[in-house]
Formats: sequence, structure tokens, C-alpha cells
Amino acid sequence: MEHIRNFCIIAHIDHGKSTLADRLLEYTKTVTGNDLQAQVLDDMDLERERGITIKSHAIQMDYNYKGSHYVLNLIDTPGHVDFSYEVSRSIAACEGALLIVDATQGIQAQTISNLYQAINHNLEIIPVLNKMDMPSAMPDEVEDQIIDLIGCDRSDIIRASGKTGQGVEEILAAIVERIPHPTGDPDAPLQCLIFDSVFNSFRGIIAYFKVVNGSIATGDMVKFVATGKAYDADEVGVLRLDMEPRKRLETGDVGYIISGIKTSREVKVGDTITHVGRPCEEAIDGFEEVKPMVFAGIYPIATEDYEDLRASIEKLQLNDASLTFQPESSMALGFGFRCGFLGLLHMEIVQERLEREFNMSVITTVPNVPYNAYTRKGEMVEVHTPSALPEPTVLDHVEEPYIRAQVITKSDYIGPIMTLCLSKRGTMVRQTYLTADRVELEYDMPLAEIVFDFYDKLKSISRGYASFDYQPNGYRESRLVKTDILLNGERVDALSALTFIDNAVVIGRKMCAKLKELIPRQQFEIAIQAAIGAKIIARETIKAVRKDVTAKCYGGDVSRKRKLLEKQKEGKKRMKQVGNVEVPQKAFLAVLKLDD
Repeated sequence: MEHIRNFCIIAHIDHGKSTLADRLLEYTKTVTGNDLQAQVLDDMDLERERGITIKSHAIQMDYNYKGSHYVLNLIDTPGHVDFSYEVSRSIAACEGALLIVDATQGIQAQTISNLYQAINHNLEIIPVLNKMDMPSAMPDEVEDQIIDLIGCDRSDIIRASGKTGQGVEEILAAIVERIPHPTGDPDAPLQCLIFDSVFNSFRGIIAYFKVVNGSIATGDMVKFVATGKAYDADEVGVLRLDMEPRKRLETGDVGYIISGIKTSREVKVGDTITHVGRPCEEAIDGFEEVKPMVFAGIYPIATEDYEDLRASIEKLQLNDASLTFQPESSMALGFGFRCGFLGLLHMEIVQERLEREFNMSVITTVPNVPYNAYTRKGEMVEVHTPSALPEPTVLDHVEEPYIRAQVITKSDYIGPIMTLCLSKRGTMVRQTYLTADRVELEYDMPLAEIVFDFYDKLKSISRGYASFDYQPNGYRESRLVKTDILLNGERVDALSALTFIDNAVVIGRKMCAKLKELIPRQQFEIAIQAAIGAKIIARETIKAVRKDVTAKCYGGDVSRKRKLLEKQKEGKKRMKQVGNVEVPQKAFLAVLKLDD
């Protein structure tokens, strides 16, 4: 156990953690020859294309230091705010962390939030200044920022470059010297903490775990504490570039177990594995249940694919523990699922993975956030869809989720960023100058306002310099109304939206104008209306397609023409009563892009 080190890498997006991980693997000769490529640990096509890490990965390295042999377990983590749940799971399985900061950009918002998670788990922090080979590197300034943030000595900071390999040897030496070895009792009953799981179509579900106490061997009868089910450990082993089977794993080891589990519900991340014959007294403190921040309906384009979509989402959920889903149905789109995501990027990634890995073509409805509605009797209803909001006659008030947003930016862009935050109903909490030209702004904002386009607008206003991070900050009472869309007096449930009362008229007008362009003309007049309860706030009219019934009348008395027109009018009136309006698929998708 004294010769094992478990550590993770935490950093903001694009600060070079995957590249530095590549150098560590190359230096310890874990990856050689043909396997050596950029972003070795990012094995998903999507990760390589976007250049971001989505899944956390674990890999074991061997390292000889001062004549002794050490085993280093690296658990690579994503840096994006939407995948912070992956980071929290990786941190719980480690004793130390490399804090990587880009020497050209300095400390960013995401660095700070992931660092606090590591400090809360009492991890030993090793600060690393990356990208030292860049001509625009500012090592002294950024070192001052790191010292202010974590209070270390200047000599503790390692200057490195993932590109050239500078400082890699120092980092490995620091991991061995500074990070404590795992502690646990090898003779106690077995306790393993599951920190991830993947689905393999040949082997079933593979769970990744860290042995906290005791030891586990191939062929042992084990049980999962949360589900209470027992299995044979068909194979246990360590995670190299591929899985390597071992006879036994001891306390402090990180490895995997294959036990022929077929369904995703039986493996819970954060669960404890123990022996059936000699179980542990209590489970390890697992992870908190993940709270989705954004909800959207996912529907199959062809209704007969509903069951395939369910199976696909279940398999995806196994690999992505922060995705939640439940069945729902819509008048316009048929049967589908209400899915909970951590953010918009997470939603986009899930949609793309469904299409790539499972060949599912899906429609996603307007993303929204969970609201708490209180009735006059004092009951609370959690509202995930606009149609679930209680009627205005019984509704007392609605609360919406708020976030505490941190924006770190150059001081040149303060004005436009403040204007953007105010337009999104933000209230300033504090403004701190980190250096002469870098400012941290803190705002309290409604989550619903940042769901759509806040991040994109922030990036374009600040020319890519601003970094953004947020934490949930409870619920607050808000003046929200349900805006309905009516076609000839009938509500279309899939187009309803919950909006802030001051924005309702503007959004209602935009939706009506957009639908007027997209709904095809009929033989009768169609009224498109936006309404709040019984009050109409906007209207557009699609004129009827008219057939010229007077074409056969040439000359003669005008009363003949009038008679034919009256007859046509009667017919159109009758048709309007019985005709119904089909809303084309592209109209639902267009409403998502109102700002365009």
C-alpha cells in the first residue's frame, strides 16, 4: 500500500490536462509505439472532434523512483462545467490532485470550483504551471495568482509543458513524495467504492472501483450494498491501456470487476461492493444524488422506435450517471421521455451520442428548468413541463431556481458583460479585482435565463476571454406566467412555455410570427394566438386559399356573382368548424431558435 499513489488532474477547459496526461503515460512507458497519439485517454470520437474530455478515465502507470517501484493510478477528469459530476466522482477515489493552470491565461472560473471540491475531500494539491513553451506565457504573474488562491510556497509550483515534456519528471517525483499513500485495513471486511461503470456488449456491465478496505480475488462471491444483489466476481483486474486481469486486488488498488450484470439499474455509482460471506458493517459514504438542472423532452421521429429509444437511453445512462429520464407523452409528438441534464452542452452531447452510438433519430423539445409551484392550500407541486402548472385560480405563487454565477474577465469587457447579466435579470453580488486587468464578477441569476444563449453571448461580447462557472443557489419567488399558443381556439401543448411576465408579450409575438411563416395555408382562415390564461396577447392570421368561384360568370347581373360568393362563404364557415390544423415538425424545431 505504501507504494500506491491515486491522483487526479483538475483544470479549466483547454488548459492542457489531456496532453499532460499523454506525456506522463509516455514517460512511464505505459503507452509506447503505435498506441501513442494525442489525447490517449479520450477514446470517444466526440471527445476528439470537440477537443474536450466528456468521460473520466482511469489508467495505471509503473514508475521507479530512487530504487523503489511505485504504482500510480491516474483518474483523468473533464473540465467542463456540465460534467462537474464526473469530477466529483473521480476526486472521491483519490488522495491527491494535480492542479493545472495555463501559464498564458491564468486562473479561470472552472479551476476554482473544481479546486474547492478537491480541498473539501482533503486532497493534497500539487500546482502545475502548464504551456511554459508558449511565447505569451506569464509565469510570474500566474504563480502569484496560484499563491493567492491556495497559499502554497513559490517553490511548490512546478513549471511544465505538455507539448515539449518539460517538467514531467518533476511532476512524477512530486506525486510520489507529496501525495499520501491510500490508508485502509487489509484485514477488515471488503469495502470497494464504485466510481464509474461502462457497458460492454460482450461482457455486460463493467464496474470500476477503488478498494478502500480488505481485498478482492477472482471467483469471490460479492454483493452490491445499495441493491443487495450477489454476484460471482468472474474477473477482476487493473486498468492499463486495456484491461489486465489479476488474481487479487489489495487495499488501495484501483481496478475493475466483471460479474455478468446485464441491466443498468443494478450498478449504482457511489455504491459499495463487499463479500457475501463476510460483509462490511456499513456502506462507504457514496456520492450525492445528482440534481439535473435542465429538462427537455426527447421523442423518436418514428413512433415505433419508442422501445429502442428507451433501451438506448438506459445504456447511455449507465455510462453517464448524471442523466435522468422518465416517460412522458405529448399530444403533438406522441410518446417520448422527459430527460434531466446538467446543462445545455450535456444535452447536446447526449443527443449526439444517441445518434452516433445507437443510430436513433430524435426530436428535442424546448429545454426548461424545474419550478416549484405553490397552491392556495399550501401544497407544493414540482413543475417540469408548462402543462403541469396548476390553473391560475388555485395557484398562489411560483418559485424558480437561481444560480450564483462567477464570471472572470479582462477589465476591458466589464461594461458589456454587466449589461448582458442585467438583461438576464441578474443582480450583482460582488466585484473583485484579481489583478490590475482581471476581474471576477459574481451575480445571482435565474437558471432559466442562462439555459439558452447566455454562454454564447458572453463569449462573443468578451471575444472569448471571459470564463464562466455557476453553482445552484436555491429557489426564489418569481412572477412567471404560462404562455399558450392557440390555433383556431385550440391549445397546442408542445408549444406552451413558462415565461417571465415582462417578457411574455415579446415572446408571444415572436412565436406567432414564426408559426405564420411555417404553417401551410388551408382552405379556411387560421387564427394563431398567444394567450396567458383567457387573455390574448398576440395574434397572426393565415388567410384562406381562395378558389375563384366567379370565373364562369362573364357579364350578366352582379347578383349572380354575389350569390356564388355567399355560398362559398357558408362553405368556408362550415369547414372552419370541422377542419383541424396540422402543425409541421419543423415548426416545433423553429420555436427553439426564436432568437435567430
